[in-house]
Amino acid sequence: MIDDFAKATLHGRLRRDREALLWKLDGLSEYDARRPLTATGTNLLGLVKHVAAVEARYFGEVFDRPSPEPLPRWQDSDGSDLWASEDETRDQIIGFYRRTWEHADATINALPLDAPGHVPWWREPSPNTNLFAVMVHVLGEINRHTGHADILREGLDGRTGMRPEYEERIDEEARAAHRANVEQAARSAAPVTAE
Repeated sequence: MIDDFAKATLHGRLRRDREALLWKLDGLSEYDARRPLTATGTNLLGLVKHVAAVEARYFGEVFDRPSPEPLPRWQDSDGSDLWASEDETRDQIIGFYRRTWEHADATINALPLDAPGHVPWWREPSPNTNLFAVMVHVLGEINRHTGHADILREGLDGRTGMRPEYEERIDEEARAAHRANVEQAARSAAPVTAE
């Protein structure tokens, strides 16, 4: 019984967080969805592309259920799984991610939590694992990258939140006052240096 509860809970959160990541693209121009927003080139559409590849590999080849479509290269030295080339459309990447969900969901639905899997790119503690561990790992990956997306989106237009129903009107004055309080606390806590 606890296995059914654990699996349903993890799967529900996985579904919720997938939607949250995609929501970060809503209303953005093609340029803003793709442009590098950090020194390392992190961008919103690239995060979606990367997470799609992560899910495809973890819920596919790890359980000998390969993706029914070709997968983009992954973790190349050029980071090509983390950005969209000019010939990759937003619709293509989102479509690939949604098809990946279907395949991942089929794997999750078909296997028990203790179903064995093998992650060849894991070295420590062991490449041998199970569906439960993979679900927890992938949920962590999605949460991490959705957090990145949230910060990137806030930097673009101030929008924050996990889902549209939680988004509040942006109160610029209140945000500025809050930021000033945080800045003052940081300055007050910093040690005084002799010049």
